[in-house]
Amino acid sequence: MNPVARLRSSSRTPFLQVVKTAVAVVAAVLLCRVLVDGPFPTFAAIAALLVVQPSINQSFVKGLERSAGVVLGVVLATGFHLLFGDAVWVVLVVIVLAILLSWALRLTPTSATQVGISGMLVLTAGVVTPNYSADRILETVIGAVVALVVNAVVVPPVLLEPAHLAVARLARDTAAAFERIAIGLTEGWDADRWHEALLQARALRQQHARAEASLTAAGESLTMNPRGGRHRTILERDVAVAEHLRVLVTRVTGMTRAVRDNTAPDLRSDPVVGSIATEVARIGADVRALSARVEATRLHHAEHDGFVGAERDDTDSVEPALTAPLAVVRPNSRHWVLIGALLEDIRRVREELLGEDD
Repeated sequence: MNPVARLRSSSRTPFLQVVKTAVAVVAAVLLCRVLVDGPFPTFAAIAALLVVQPSINQSFVKGLERSAGVVLGVVLATGFHLLFGDAVWVVLVVIVLAILLSWALRLTPTSATQVGISGMLVLTAGVVTPNYSADRILETVIGAVVALVVNAVVVPPVLLEPAHLAVARLARDTAAAFERIAIGLTEGWDADRWHEALLQARALRQQHARAEASLTAAGESLTMNPRGGRHRTILERDVAVAEHLRVLVTRVTGMTRAVRDNTAPDLRSDPVVGSIATEVARIGADVRALSARVEATRLHHAEHDGFVGAERDDTDSVEPALTAPLAVVRPNSRHWVLIGALLEDIRRVREELLGEDD
């Protein structure tokens, strides 16, 4: 891979976040010029640049990390300056001690880096006095607070939509995986086609992991967010759906693998297999209906830009299409293991869709 390509991200930072970062830097610098006498408030500008994050919770954490690192670095640099002056070797010793101190205290990477940078800046910026050090700490706090306020007041970010779409897409693709099993059993696919279907089913695991990561980011974006209240009900529903889909993804992958490993040319001729295909098709229809309900919630939310609330949609009360479990009077002497495994998976999926205890 071209090393230069690593300098570019696969996606752009939202332009609103760029604007908020610029606003935070300007506001922090101007406020420091009014409240703190001294040179250009570099510490305030750096704090504002770093603290504006995709979520308010992340901004709060970054502000704490930045402030803690600056306090430790400034105190360390001021102490060494008062004892040994500002020679080059003093700066180097302070940087090394900052690294060791951060390691000993198990600081986060942001705080650890800030300890050394703050100490170096204090020692190389000019005359170091207790007042000078206190002003630098004050600048950092002002920059962090201003950035946090700007991020919270100017359209605080809500990352619900990507998570909502990811859950709906996962439900839709899981339904397609069940439908592939039904089609394959009906048409009598060969081993190669079943292997292709298994690869597609296995890909659902990574898709579910990405959906869970999106849900985590959405939950974090709602933490400390004044706009979060009206969105939390939708997020809670999506988390519940994702948990159901986790079980369904495991089941559909196991069912596809079982058929791939035990398929035979005469499998489709067994009447029980035909009934199983019908039940699996109904499962696919139920999961696809679940995806439609998630999509409908998104469209309703986007249309009204408001709180969907705890009201249940009419679609929530729709009974699943699954019938009662199949009864096998006489097991097939050749395919009874596969048939039994599929019947057990159908039973477990039915319980998951109906919300019954195992």
